[in-house]
Amino acid sequence: MIYFKNLLLIDDDEDDHEFFLEAIHDIDKSLTCNCLLDGEEALKVLRENSKGLPDLIILDTNMPKVSGRQILAELKSDHRLKNIPVVMYSTFFSDKDNDELRKLGAVRYLAKPSKFGDFRHALNDILTTSLNAH
Repeated sequence: MIYFKNLLLIDDDEDDHEFFLEAIHDIDKSLTCNCLLDGEEALKVLRENSKGLPDLIILDTNMPKVSGRQILAELKSDHRLKNIPVVMYSTFFSDKDNDELRKLGAVRYLAKPSKFGDFRHALNDILTTSLNAH
């Protein structure tokens, strides 16, 4: 059972968007995923959105202008957005990163893909697990 049908990917790398969308559609073609390249833009879009919010946000940790950590803190301090589960997305996570991001409100971590099959499997695991927002 897929718990998250409407996703938002915030990542400054367009190639990662394509890879992510390919994996999403391989898992389930009915899933929707909006992609934004910039954290400031994402916060603006989410705050101004009077319609449906995403079920899950996948957030790149390392971005220019505003870091993923800063965006996560902003999301969790906004009363409308704080209950949306956020999965942090990066090439590498240290134990220190994991602890810090969990304290900020991240529910999971997702390593950026090296092999499509491994990434698809990890993403499917996230989508089929009931995640509780902090």
